[in-house]
Amino acid sequence: MITVNRAVRPHYTCPCPSKAATLRPPRPAQTGRARPDPTEKYMQLQSLALGVALALSAWSTSASAQTTDPLRAAAEKAVASNPDVTARFNAYRAAADAVDVVRGGFLPRLDLNASVGTDRDRIDGRTPDATTSISRSAVGLSLTQLLWDGLGTSREVDRLTHERLARYFELLETTEQTVLEATRAQFDVQRFRRLVQLAEDSYVQHRYAFLQIQSRVKAGVGRGVDLEQAGARLALAESNLATELANLHDVTARYQRVVGEAPPAQLPAVPLLKTALPASAGEAMNVSLARSAAISASIEGLRATRSSAEGSRSAFQPRVEARVRTSAGRNLDGIQEQSRTSAAEIVLAWNLYNGGSDQARVRQQANLSNQAADVRDRVCRDTRQTAAIAFNDTRKLTEQLVYLERNTLAIEKARDAYRQQFDIGQRSLLDLLNAENEVYTARRAYANAEFDLALAYARSQAALSQLATQLGIARTDRAAEEAAGWSAGDDAPARCPAVALEVRGSDRATLDARADGLAKNAPPAVR
Repeated sequence: MITVNRAVRPHYTCPCPSKAATLRPPRPAQTGRARPDPTEKYMQLQSLALGVALALSAWSTSASAQTTDPLRAAAEKAVASNPDVTARFNAYRAAADAVDVVRGGFLPRLDLNASVGTDRDRIDGRTPDATTSISRSAVGLSLTQLLWDGLGTSREVDRLTHERLARYFELLETTEQTVLEATRAQFDVQRFRRLVQLAEDSYVQHRYAFLQIQSRVKAGVGRGVDLEQAGARLALAESNLATELANLHDVTARYQRVVGEAPPAQLPAVPLLKTALPASAGEAMNVSLARSAAISASIEGLRATRSSAEGSRSAFQPRVEARVRTSAGRNLDGIQEQSRTSAAEIVLAWNLYNGGSDQARVRQQANLSNQAADVRDRVCRDTRQTAAIAFNDTRKLTEQLVYLERNTLAIEKARDAYRQQFDIGQRSLLDLLNAENEVYTARRAYANAEFDLALAYARSQAALSQLATQLGIARTDRAAEEAAGWSAGDDAPARCPAVALEVRGSDRATLDARADGLAKNAPPAVR
């Protein structure tokens, strides 16, 4: 299990032997001053060395098991080092600290006061000296305890608690999207490595055809126009190869940005992440909306604005505090020879008029609550669309791959037949070059469909908020336990029904019947 923050380093579960059992074997009991048996001491050292060897072996095995999957390793590195994830984590920690800041309002406040000064008083009608001057100094403590503030502090704690959960769900969503981006980056690197290979093969075939025509022209049995045509197609193949190399460079740079390092030189076959996917589009929709961390974050944002709206009404109620203070010094409060004073009081402060600001703030918070509800429904609709498209892509591309494979095999057979016929003069050079281009196009389409299918499964897992789990990445922290019992309750999105789309064209039998009708009505020469 690996954490997704920089403050807590990624850690792994190591199946190492227990230290008590291996690294520190129990010492034999000794009586008196008898020296231990050298043979027994040697056995202890041997046991210790064996324990260390087993521990290191188990650790290396565990570490190698963790890094044998390049996709998981890339996702772990992306989560551990991506600035977007660490920024979200720091935002969550700041939100947790904000809750502690406001909770301090429930506790008493202790202040130390010290002052030194001179008081000068003028009293009219007193003679001969109408002005008095007195120097004073004081050191005091004051203790203030909030008794009532219209539940303003309680509502602020509630608001910041919801804000903290919102930041946590945003962290989960960013982590899931970062894992998806790392997966996409690796798949794209593998995709364009494959496309570069196909472009190289296409270049080799066009170069071979060009050399054949060139030798025929030099021997006087070929036409110059054929050489020009072969040269044009060779230049096109070179352009395709340069384009694929540029694309490979771009996706490699994106991999480095997302993961933090260059991709490995060798990567295994692309996995199809099918595990734990729902069987139907409707079930996938329900699971996606229920597990979406983005929707959960928007719901917590709505709850935070509601708490803020409730807290704004505390301005209409009085604020009551208990205060205890004591001071010691010389000539306290400007009174001659006074050296100590103490007081205990209950203070009530009630604002009666504030220029209408408090009423405006209540209206403002009500509008912000409505806005938060709109944001929640928009996030839900976005999530629903993403899940529906990703799940539909898995089914569409699975079916499409069958037809693309059939198309590729048929075109390769046709190309081979064209080459044989070209060698004996039954096919033109243009036919052969067109066949080579069709083979390249078909192979390229099939390769793209393969990687699109793998990415569609990854997108579906991310839409269900379980891609990181499928790759073996999970959070282990206090916040995860705190959010374990979280529920949307009555705050679930109101304008986002979980309705699965069914878009169907004409069935195959209908299309075949139309084709048969055209064939029957075709002219005899066409038949």
